[in-house]
Order: sequence, then structure tokens, then C-alpha cells
Amino acid sequence: MSKSILLFLGKANDPDCARALEYCQNHFSEVTHCLGQWGDPLPESIRKWQGDYIISYLSRWVIPAELLKQAKIAAINFHPASPEYPGIGCNNFALYENAKEYGATCHYMADKVDTGKIIKVRRFSLHPEDGVEQILKQTYQNQMALFLEIAEILAEGRELPTSTETWTRPPFSRKEFNELFKITPDMSAEEVKRRIRAVSYKNWQPYVYIHGFRFEYKP
Repeated sequence: MSKSILLFLGKANDPDCARALEYCQNHFSEVTHCLGQWGDPLPESIRKWQGDYIISYLSRWVIPAELLKQAKIAAINFHPASPEYPGIGCNNFALYENAKEYGATCHYMADKVDTGKIIKVRRFSLHPEDGVEQILKQTYQNQMALFLEIAEILAEGRELPTSTETWTRPPFSRKEFNELFKITPDMSAEEVKRRIRAVSYKNWQPYVYIHGFRFEYKP
């Protein structure tokens, strides 16, 4: 077991986060963890943490720069997308752009979200019939495999790999993500089709805007 001190930040009530946290608890001697949902405040006690590693796995927080500096060795994040899709709504934009492949990325955390140096990427193919459900399933499988690979390296005290890949664009914003749900009468049939594919998932559906009024899309 590694004697390193680790902080794990993740999503509450998520089986993959629970599995990743359990791995850390079984392989590191001292693990502090905090799990939350969107909108939850980061506890003050976590802000005062000091140790060796920070691991962010589907974390709902933007980690303060002051906290990142308190990781003596490394602060790393597992991003559920390949480097072409930083920011929010990444899988949705990949579907919208008819991407041929997608993946998961492990990278060092920097002051600005999804801009830190990339450690490693795992990729998989996308198919025209794939929607949000299919891309999420494959993403989370690859993200977990990537986590287990990198966490083992940390636990054994080995040097992290260095990827030659880089982020290809600025992170997508919440505003851009929200716009993806919008369908208007002037859009072409192909544009509407792309937006429906990109965002339709369970209760999540695009909206139709006509003369400033919003209507629910009925598939």
C-alpha cells in the first residue's frame, strides 16, 4: 500500500466514482474524499487539505487554484472525453459533429478547466447509429479502465506517462451546451437531425423555438 496522502473528489451516488474511491482507499494509506452534485459547495475542510495527490473523477467542482497547489506531487483529472472535446457537454458535441471516434482523457489539472498537460488518452470508435446512451456507456468503461491504469502507477510510485496529444480547442461553455438544445423553424432538416441525435437522452430532449416561444420536442 502506498503511503501517499490522497484527496479524491467525485460525483455522489455514482457507481463508477464509488469503485474508483474504493480502489484508492485500498491502495493508499490516507484518503480524504468528497462526493457531491452540481451546485453543492466545496466544504471548507477540503479547501484546507494538504497532501501528495488530488484525483478528480467526474467531480462536480472547479477545483480552486489554491487547493491544486497543495498537492505536492500531482493533481489529475479524468475527463469523460477525448482532447477534441474539453469543457461541458462534450459527448453531445461529439455526436453533433458526427465524430468518428471519442474517448477519455487523464490530464494534470490547471487553473483553467480542461487545459492542463495530457497524461494519457483512451479512444474508441463511434458509429452513425450511436446516440447519447451508447457514447456514455463506452466513455465510462474507457474512463474506468484509464483510471485503474493511472491509479496503479500512482500507488506503485512510478512516473506518470506523458502524452503527445494536446487540447484542440477552448472548453465548451454552459451557454454553448444550452444552445445545442435549441431548434428553430429556419434550420435545415439535417441540422435538426444532428441536434436531436446530440441531446436526446431519457428526459433530456431538444426544444422548439417559434417566435420566441419554447415548445417541448416530441420524438
